[in-house]
Amino acid sequence: MGSLAKGEVNSIKSEHKLNAGESVEIEGPVNAEYIRSLKMDDHLNNFRLAARQHEALINITGLDSGYVYIARNQNTVVGYITFHKPDQYGRWYRHPAILELGCVEVSPAWRGHRIGKILLRKAFSQPVLENYIVITTEYYWHWDMESKGMDVWSYQKMLTNLFGSVGFEQRHTDDEEIMEHPANVLMVRVGSEVSKEDIVSFEQLLFSSMF
Repeated sequence: MGSLAKGEVNSIKSEHKLNAGESVEIEGPVNAEYIRSLKMDDHLNNFRLAARQHEALINITGLDSGYVYIARNQNTVVGYITFHKPDQYGRWYRHPAILELGCVEVSPAWRGHRIGKILLRKAFSQPVLENYIVITTEYYWHWDMESKGMDVWSYQKMLTNLFGSVGFEQRHTDDEEIMEHPANVLMVRVGSEVSKEDIVSFEQLLFSSMF
């Protein structure tokens, strides 16, 4: 499979004005040295504390199939999206063509400006992702429903619409973590260059209990 070059920042710039007329630049895939030179917005703490998330992004760029896209305001990361191979102890790791969209996060102060959607579109403008079956596993316990003023089903609909904007579709599975709560959802995007054999084996994996 092809790979994305990390080291040269393929950047675009999109103006997203707030009250002070600030803007962000969407960049990626970025390398570890570049991310290390930037600060993290303190409110990027939905998954872990911002300082720890900063280290996590650096670590992901060091993986063979680890890719990070960021939204940057001056020298501060205000949003990001990550890709990596699935956890080695889960069922999805067994498939060589699967890449996991790990997380999308935008700082609360920068939400409402479509930054998450722009990050997704930037990432999927890379032709190499057409070689992968990209999955995202969305668990309700990670959702920031309070700040959005949403219930669990409204938040789920927002996420499925967001990922659907770049070709993801909701799929049923007997994966134990997905089945743990009815709001949890598996979404899948099959790249245009994925072989029929890989698609068939993925379909079998959807309902292939590990135990």
